[in-house]
Amino acid sequence: MKAKVYVTLKKSVLDPQGKAIHQALSALGFPDVKDVRMGKYLELELASGDRSQAEVKIKTMCEKLLANTVIEEYRYELNC
Repeated sequence: MKAKVYVTLKKSVLDPQGKAIHQALSALGFPDVKDVRMGKYLELELASGDRSQAEVKIKTMCEKLLANTVIEEYRYELNC
């Protein structure tokens, strides 16, 4: 089973890396970009075939390591 995990900063947290990318895009001639928020994308291959067990494991991994839940939020997709 494959899991795709998306980790992004919470809306209330400033994103200096996103701002730098936004400014660079503007300087490169892309003034239509209104805002940029930087995040992380991870793909995990799980041995488990049970979807409910996989969801519990993914949530635990995100809470313990993959996301800093104080400043980040996450979402995931599971594909069998």
